Amino acid sequence: MNRPTSLLLGALLLAGGCASAHAASYIDQRRVDAVQGDVAAGAAKATVCVACHGPNGNAIVPAFPRLAGQRAEYLAGELHKFKRGTRPESPMTALAMPLTDEDIRNLAVYFAAQTHTPSTLPPPDSQTLARGEALYRQGDPARGAPPCQGCHGADATGPEAGAEHYRAWPSLRGQNGDYLVQRLQNYRDGKLKDSSNDFVMHGVAQTLDEPSMRALASYLSSLPPASR
Repeated sequence: MNRPTSLLLGALLLAGGCASAHAASYIDQRRVDAVQGDVAAGAAKATVCVACHGPNGNAIVPAFPRLAGQRAEYLAGELHKFKRGTRPESPMTALAMPLTDEDIRNLAVYFAAQTHTPSTLPPPDSQTLARGEALYRQGDPARGAPPCQGCHGADATGPEAGAEHYRAWPSLRGQNGDYLVQRLQNYRDGKLKDSSNDFVMHGVAQTLDEPSMRALASYLSSLPPASR
């Protein structure tokens, strides 16, 4: 077993132990059922989301995440985390807390069904792209960073279908770069700690310096949407 793979497996095993020991504090995302919902009902509920996340979930402002085409299981998981009220500083908390479980499922399948449109931002320089791709595919053994593709898939659209242990891991392909950088910084600083996946990402983000975070975000945001 190579070092990046062993690092990734170690992080996942540690997350499992932590989730078991702190069941009341963590949402265990190691086994997640496929999300089923009503797309039309989700569309009706999603009208308030347009202001930040753009038409059909294609956020134009780089600081906000694109939701279009995202994995329904990830979206549902994030809404459940906001609903817990552990991130009072986020405007999403007040929006998510009144949602029912049915609302969350419907919103998740609605955004998952939307077409992810290409970014209109200029691509980063080739050196930054190469560094970001290397980090994504190979990690950085010298810093203890595992390859991102281990959980997020070789093409950055998330794990293969049917991999129940990884259903809650998001697609990163074509995601807004500024949002990705902020997300990694928040993981590093321990600001996101609601689930077993958050625990894994906290450990991963601590191995990345700022240039590495920005290179990764630049590479991922430059990827065109996957064909549906």
